[in-house]
Amino acid sequence: MNRQLLNQVSQLSVDERLELVEAIWDTIDPTEIPLTEAQQQELDRRLNDHLDHPDDVVPWEEVKAGALARLRQ
Repeated sequence: MNRQLLNQVSQLSVDERLELVEAIWDTIDPTEIPLTEAQQQELDRRLNDHLDHPDDVVPWEEVKAGALARLRQ
């Protein structure tokens, strides 16, 4: 890993680092990530659960706000 880049990132605020992580994550093609059989089964289970209960969700903004609030405590 590039030490200079890591040092620059560490100077960012938590909000900025989270924004950077989100931007980096958006560049990753999920089809290029190898999964174990257990991981694939868990993903299938979760997808089926979501399809069976599509209204049982929490918006990302609410999850993110809660996580940031816990980090600031």
